[in-house]
This record gives sequence, structure tokens and C-alpha cells, in this order.
Amino acid sequence: MNSGTINLERGQYFARIRENLVKQKNWKLGATIFAGKMIGLLVVLLSMNMLTGVIGVPAMAADAYSPAETNIINAINTVWTLVAAALVFGMQAGFVMLEAGFARKRETVNVLIECVLDTAICGISFWAIGYAFMFSTGNGFIGQEWFFLQGTPATYGSTGVALLAHWVFQFAFADTASTITSGAMIGRTSFRGDILYSICVTAFIYPIIGHWAWGPDGFLVTMGTPGNFLPELGNPFRDFAGSTVVHTIGGVVSLAGAIVLGPRIGRVFLRDDKARGGLPAAHNLPVAVTGAFLLWFGWYGFNPGSTLSAMDAVGIGRVAANTTLAACAGALSAIFLAFYFGSFKGKFDVGFTVNGLLGGLVAITAPCYWVSPFGSIIIGLIAGAIVFGGIYLLEYLRIDDPVGAVPVHGMNGIFGTLSIGLFASGEYGFATPLGPDNAAPVAGLFYGGGWNVFLAQLTGSAIITLTTFAVAMILMFVINTLPYPFKLRVEPEAETGIGGLDVFEHGAEAYSN
Repeated sequence: MNSGTINLERGQYFARIRENLVKQKNWKLGATIFAGKMIGLLVVLLSMNMLTGVIGVPAMAADAYSPAETNIINAINTVWTLVAAALVFGMQAGFVMLEAGFARKRETVNVLIECVLDTAICGISFWAIGYAFMFSTGNGFIGQEWFFLQGTPATYGSTGVALLAHWVFQFAFADTASTITSGAMIGRTSFRGDILYSICVTAFIYPIIGHWAWGPDGFLVTMGTPGNFLPELGNPFRDFAGSTVVHTIGGVVSLAGAIVLGPRIGRVFLRDDKARGGLPAAHNLPVAVTGAFLLWFGWYGFNPGSTLSAMDAVGIGRVAANTTLAACAGALSAIFLAFYFGSFKGKFDVGFTVNGLLGGLVAITAPCYWVSPFGSIIIGLIAGAIVFGGIYLLEYLRIDDPVGAVPVHGMNGIFGTLSIGLFASGEYGFATPLGPDNAAPVAGLFYGGGWNVFLAQLTGSAIITLTTFAVAMILMFVINTLPYPFKLRVEPEAETGIGGLDVFEHGAEAYSN
């Protein structure tokens, strides 16, 4: 194309522009479009004006709003809860990839189908009895209504969130706890044994113990008030998004399973052979790291979504920022500890880095609403150190945890819960359907709050951790005494045979030649 042709095309182009500009119908169309946009903007501004005092500012009394305004607020909060539920449920893809990537090649199909089946079992059991045990009224130990979601109100409690939307959100949490459980049991658990303990965890252990901390009348919820458990503490047990309820329960059940199962055949520990000992190499690190990023992404539903209120814009932003900073600090802490003090000194270890960021996410889950960004960084740094030390502690105790589920979820779930009593900044109270209520802010020891908040956290964490561990040990022991094929641990030939657990249990391999 020569310069003359280019100039001709340019001239034709600008001629068409001038022709369109002088046409009256085009001016009318442009004016109509512009007016429509301005009307839309005006509607948005008027809506914001109607809700002035709601978004990002202290909450007003519910009777300050008309029924129509209340309906709008409840609808917004319900949509926010469902969006968060979708993010949390998406974490299942992260768990599948993380566990499959860290496992051995011969265990990959088993990991995949376990995660899918755990989700299916969780959905049905949480619909039938789990949600009723956990979130309905009853007594301080167990809910006694709403079985099979019958007789439920339209909305959950005072949240204004549609109850079935709340069920979806909490199902995603229960599914997370169930998936965590399988982490330390990879590579030697029979598939039928997995089905049995999965039913028990999602239908009984998680919801009943969870009721104590999150139920409307759980005894840890009402702790510290006159006439209830330990009134002298003056504080309830707090767990904003589940460091204890989800992660400690899942991690401790996983620990019990690993203890009862024993290590995988051929597993060599560092204390027995420093040259050959340690966790077997992950068979697919790209998949594992991608899974970790998916989990991190899902945590933006896990933590901010636990406000159950889109009206608390400032709180949501703070929780999201704290979540981000804790993950970053956890990764940095773990990688440098492994570099200077790990088995492979002078090497930047991928596994420790990934588990460090996950440990930071777990630790910040309980205190994310009440701490400052600086506090979240300190929590993340400590969490990364806990992951590093916890992995080597399990190695010393000869407990085989293929993915680091116990240090990441169990140990950091405990630490994150306790950290409220240390790092709560004394500025923030709690989220409400209409916005934040900071009339009674939570202050930890390092912010002038004294020991009472810490003691309340220690009490609740100890009760839940020890109860979960005791019940899980009994459960795993009983399942392991059942006759094959329902026994918890697979037969030796399943681990050592050609194709390993994948071929023995599922008749398939993850990778075709």
C-alpha cells in the first residue's frame, strides 16, 4: 500500500466522521445515550444517599430503616454471602492440586477421588443433620432443630441473610474441614475407610464441636456472661472465620489419623537416616504451587465473607488486607528459616514456602477482623516459623504427614486463635448486617487489654483441640479394627504393588504413558 492510498483512506475516514456529525438523528441518539447514563448515575447516587450511614460507618439501629431499605440491605448481604461461598468452595480445587502435587505419583488418583467424594458426602450429611447440629438452637452443646432443613426460618438469626444462602456458605466451610482431614493420611488410607471417617467428621465431629463456638447458644459463645460458663472471664471465645472451628478441628483429626495409620511403607525419617530421611519428593510441584495460589484466592471469601455483611465495607477491606499480609509474611518467614536452618541449607525450598504462606492464612483466619495490618504481619511471621518447626517436630516424632496438614492447619489454627488475645488492637468490635459496631472493641494483651481475652481464647482452644483429638483417636482406632476392606489402612500390597494405591483401589493411573 503506497502513501497515496493511505492518504485517500484517511480522507474518506474523516469525511464520514464529518457527515455523521451533521446528521440530526445521530445527535439525538448520542443525547439519548448520554442522558440514560446520567439518569443511571443519578439513581446510584440517590441509592447511596438513602443508605448514608450504612456503608463503612458505624451501624444504625434496624428501626432506622424502612422495610424496603431493610430488604435491599438483606439482599445485598445475601448476595455477598453467596459470592464468598463460591470463593470458599473454589478452594476445593486448590486442595486437590496441593495434595495431589505433594503426594507421590502412585497416590494421585486416590487424592482426586477422595476430595470429590468428601465434598459429596459433606453436602448430604450437612443438609441432613450437620447444619442442624451446628447452627440451630438447642443447648450449649448441640443444636436440636432444622434437621433435613425442615422448619427453618427465611433468614438466619439476626443476620438478615437468607438461611439457605447461609447453609451454602457453611457447607463450603464444613467441606474445607473434611478435606483438611485427609491431608496427613495420604498414601495409606483405604477408600472405604475414608468414606467412614468422612461421614463421621462432617455429620458429627465438626458440626457438634463447631456448635460450641459458632452456634447461637454454644457454651463457648456465651462464656464469660453471668450464669454461663466461666463468667469471671468476662469474655466469650472468639473465632472470626475458623482458625479453630475449621482448621484446628481438621488438622487435629488429620493428626489422629496419621498416628493410627502409622507411616507409609518405605518412609524414612531424618532421625533414622540423615542422608535418605525426610519427606519423599513431591511428584508435581507446579500443580502443588498452583493449588496454593487457588487456596489463597479462596481465602478472600473465607475471611472477608465471614462478616456476612457487605455493609461493613471498611471491615471487609481490613480483613482482606490482613489476610494478604499474613500470607506474605508466612511465606517469607518459612523460606528463610528453611534456607538458613533446614535440611538443605542454602537452598530456597518450595514446599516450606508454600506451607508458610498457607500457615499465615490459617493463623490470620481467627483474628483477621480485630488486628491491624502490622499485627497481621507479625502473626504471619510467627506462623511461618510454626510451620518450619512443626514439620521437623513431626519428623522427629516419626509421624508421616505428606502435605504438612498438621503444622499448617492444626498448629497454626491454635496459634491464630490465641493471637486474638495478644494482637487485637482495641479498635474493632464486630460486624453487623448494617455495618460495624465498635462500641465494645476487643483489645489483646499487647494493646492494653490485659489477660482476660487471651485466657478466654486459651480456654476455648484447649477444650476444642483436646476434645477433637480424643474423639478422633477413638474414631480412627475403631475404623482401623474393622475387617478389610473397611479397615482404615490399606493392605501392604496396595502401597507396594505396581501402580500403588491408584491401581489397587481405583484401577487407574493419573498419567498415561
